[in-house]
Amino acid sequence: MPKTEAELNAFLADLGISVTTVRHPPLFTVADSQGLRGEIPGGHTKNLFLKDKKDNYFLVTVGEDAVVDLKQIHHLIGAASRVSFGKPEMLMELLGVIPGAVTVFGLINDTQGKIKVVLDQALMSHDLINGHPLTNEATTSIAAADLIRFIEATGHDPVILAVS
Repeated sequence: MPKTEAELNAFLADLGISVTTVRHPPLFTVADSQGLRGEIPGGHTKNLFLKDKKDNYFLVTVGEDAVVDLKQIHHLIGAASRVSFGKPEMLMELLGVIPGAVTVFGLINDTQGKIKVVLDQALMSHDLINGHPLTNEATTSIAAADLIRFIEATGHDPVILAVS
């Protein structure tokens, strides 16, 4: 079973990471997010769950306004071929979330370390980073350095690249 938001919060607390969470109606797109989330400071994320032809999986986290060239990104992220979006079944299996709720916090569910994590350099220039806490009915704010600590604590080695 995928971890719950409460389990995510307990994991973060055990790491000594302080976060704030704001509740809102379900958000499925960046456009929804911009209209409904209210004024939450920091960098807001857009998350791309990608796979290559050899079934290597990637979570690419960029700023909400970032433009990503999906025809070329495979060169940057070390994919074996051009990439496509991962299927919803694999999204649930690996990150424990549904389409529209893809989040870097889902890495808590990738206990086998099957996903390569790529963070956009521009996004990481923000002091605070915002993402869904395993549900698209809330936004959680975390310090950029604490986000790195969280990712590493899940057994992943995040790569920071100029993706956008």
